[in-house]
Amino acid sequence: MTSAATASGRFSRFAWITLGANLAVILWGAFVRATGSGAGCGSHWPLCNGEAVPRSPSAETLIELTHRLTSGVALLMVIAMLWWAYRAFPRGHPVRWAAWASTVLIFVEAAIGAGLVLFELVAENESMARALFMATHLANTFLLLAALTLTAAWPGDEEPRGLFGRTLEGTGISRWMVSGTLLALIATGVSGAVAALGDTLFPALSFAEAIQQDLSPTAHILVRLRVLHPLIALGGGLLAFLLARGQLHGSTAATPRVERYAQRTIALVFLQLAGGVLNVALLAPVWMQLVHLLVADLLWIQVVLLAEAATSRGARRATAVPP
Repeated sequence: MTSAATASGRFSRFAWITLGANLAVILWGAFVRATGSGAGCGSHWPLCNGEAVPRSPSAETLIELTHRLTSGVALLMVIAMLWWAYRAFPRGHPVRWAAWASTVLIFVEAAIGAGLVLFELVAENESMARALFMATHLANTFLLLAALTLTAAWPGDEEPRGLFGRTLEGTGISRWMVSGTLLALIATGVSGAVAALGDTLFPALSFAEAIQQDLSPTAHILVRLRVLHPLIALGGGLLAFLLARGQLHGSTAATPRVERYAQRTIALVFLQLAGGVLNVALLAPVWMQLVHLLVADLLWIQVVLLAEAATSRGARRATAVPP
């Protein structure tokens, strides 16, 4: 193995670790919201209740402060990844662009998180402004995960072309299918964030009570909006399934990498749908919300990997055509 390949492999491993760290921070952020700990540091940012190190902190303060500290570590890891990308790859290399996108998006992520605290859109706040912030937060989170995923995946790709490089040969699936699937999954995540906020602010004691809340014309808008999430999730899941199935059953054979990503995508689609049903049946307990979010993030990452692998050079093996 050449020294260049070794350096590329080391960078890729660090990028994957950075992706994992950010995924952990995202899950902990969901735990902050689900436990109502977003106001644990008051309306102060970056200080916590006006102090760098709060004295006699409550459980909510510790939860929120832990999220801020781990977010800071994740941000430093992304900055280090950007520096490394500029040292390891030449000008114009896609890894540099992906690392830059990751850096910009994580700063946007931090700004949105700060806005939630400074505008007091946390804890028991029921405003639509909070819902819009949460929706924007989730959309940016998905874009950040996509940028981090590509930063980790591209060092080993001979000729990365992004997610919309060309029609997927031999499948009849176009770049519009790829972009449509990605947009549908973002919409699914956004509606899921709003639904989770409604579950946190307006918990139901029974399944029958939850149905009554959803159907009541006088229910809060966040409660009435959460019924849209299952429908959007079914549409996004179907598109992801069709995209992956098209790669497995195209007229030409997919490479092992594409096949692996397609199989994982299909498995995660069914796992996510099952998790959604279980989440509703159990009335959205905190642990199930975290599991549901984790599978959603993993599905998103896997679809990004599938789209990247399928649109790169040599994504499908040539098959002999008889004369």
